[in-house]
Amino acid sequence: MKLSAKLTMIISAFFASLCFGVAIKGFMSPGDITDAVQLANARGYAWFWAFLGSVALVMGGLSWWMICTTKDDE
Repeated sequence: MKLSAKLTMIISAFFASLCFGVAIKGFMSPGDITDAVQLANARGYAWFWAFLGSVALVMGGLSWWMICTTKDDE
């Protein structure tokens, strides 16, 4: 299955927004957790989703760069 660069850019933007949404929710919600281990696990989970969002942004940026620098043969 081949994906075009434009489709990859759109999918990565959607996935990045989803990941950052989960990360923000993860950073904002552990206010009621009193156990230090559970709090550390919750923050680690949120940082993991923030990392996934960053990777998706990089992939989208690479797709955008490929679109801008590739010359059309048609």
